[in-house]
Amino acid sequence: MAMDNCIFCKIVAGEIPCYKVFEDDDFIGFLDIRPVRSGHVLVVPKKHYRWVYDIKEDYSESVAKVAAALKKAYSTELVVSYVIGDEVPHAHIHLVPRTEGDGHGALVDLTLAKEVSKEEMEAEFQKILSGF
Repeated sequence: MAMDNCIFCKIVAGEIPCYKVFEDDDFIGFLDIRPVRSGHVLVVPKKHYRWVYDIKEDYSESVAKVAAALKKAYSTELVVSYVIGDEVPHAHIHLVPRTEGDGHGALVDLTLAKEVSKEEMEAEFQKILSGF
């Protein structure tokens, strides 16, 4: 099911052009129009899902194929994958090839991380367990 106002659904339907680098029955991969580095690809399901964890189809093989192509194309062993989920309301996975000296630091600001006490860890642990 497609969403009428979803930009990724429009890309999947061919209504908006993209630089499609991959396609199979369930997913497409295309260049991000706002790349954090050369070769930044988005892998999205053809069906509209809001969140990656809602996707019914197995995306691991599709993502692995795109990552392998990026490794080869950019002569690197490191392709970072990340899911943010709030930029576009359609599930997607970012794949970004990284090379030594590419001028980019961490893609996530790890300076925001903080140490927590054993008691805080236990409270978080119990909170999450209560959700199952």
